[in-house]
Amino acid sequence: MVATHVAAERDPDGSISALHWLASGRASALFAVLAGVTLALGTGGRVPVVGRERAARSAGFAVRALLVALLGLALGGLPSGLAIILTYYGVLFLLGLPFVGLRAGPLLALAAVWCVVAPVLSEVVRPLLPERGFDSPDLLALAEPGRLVSELLFTGYYPAVPWLTYLLVGMAVGRMDLRRPAVAAALAVGGLVVAAAATAVSRLLVAGEVARRLAAELAIPVRPGDLDRALSFGLPGTTPTGGSWQWLLTAAPHSATPFDLAATVGSSLLMIGLCLLLCGSLPAGPGRAVEVLFGAGRSTLTLYSLHVVLRTPDVPPGDDPTDLVWHVLVLLAIGAVLAAARRRGPLEAAVGTVSTAVADAVRR
Repeated sequence: MVATHVAAERDPDGSISALHWLASGRASALFAVLAGVTLALGTGGRVPVVGRERAARSAGFAVRALLVALLGLALGGLPSGLAIILTYYGVLFLLGLPFVGLRAGPLLALAAVWCVVAPVLSEVVRPLLPERGFDSPDLLALAEPGRLVSELLFTGYYPAVPWLTYLLVGMAVGRMDLRRPAVAAALAVGGLVVAAAATAVSRLLVAGEVARRLAAELAIPVRPGDLDRALSFGLPGTTPTGGSWQWLLTAAPHSATPFDLAATVGSSLLMIGLCLLLCGSLPAGPGRAVEVLFGAGRSTLTLYSLHVVLRTPDVPPGDDPTDLVWHVLVLLAIGAVLAAARRRGPLEAAVGTVSTAVADAVRR
């Protein structure tokens, strides 16, 4: 996600850069899939918790979701120029709570259905909703709750209703036995197949007259590759409101179409599977040195928030694409220090303390 915010979007010839192509749309999708993994692991892992314990953990996650969403609104008020994901992230947690009692199979089946149904529902509903804002929602948006809710659910950059697909897939992953190499391999291979198939079928369908019609709606001269080149930079979270229904056939990043959702679900599963296989291949587990080196993974809420602050004007290291390595080094260094001290990030600690207290109160 840092790369999508800092790395150069274009090569000298005007085409999308390799790093931006790799990360755009895929990084934020992985972020959302991992939210589902977190929700599943925090509610029992392979066997979902039930009864009072389920109520307690769900209450804890609900409070966590609200705190993360409020943090996202606060960060949205900074002049970073970024589309802040945290508010949508909190809404996703809330939407996922009714499904914490399901196991992996039903969750995958529900995700597959939702991947198709939710984009169609969005096409029907969005023309009836208030016009979206293109700045990230901030605390002032609370004064217009109807507009804020419609943006978070349907019209925004990370619309929670279609993005629930990612959360459901992640919950299914979290309900699997992730210590088994066969499961990790299945995730990697299955993810690669899904991503490749969704992309290939979309390109096959968006050709000829369909490509000319969609290019006309974007006011793009109809030349070979023009539409693909334009869509490679992504859409602002959804397909054009009131446009042709054939937009649902595209797989453009941040378009929330069935093909976009499927392709980025596949890339997320591929990455998770490869990381699990890598960890499993180490002789005695990751080891303390590796744990410290990649300690940033334990403080993503704090470090994402810091990254947003670093992207505001006059805060070093700056927003020049050549500064990407400094952004990465700063975040890795802080994560390593926290991991070496066996401490969570301050935002993780604060949110965790409050959510744990609420869960304990429900248990009592």
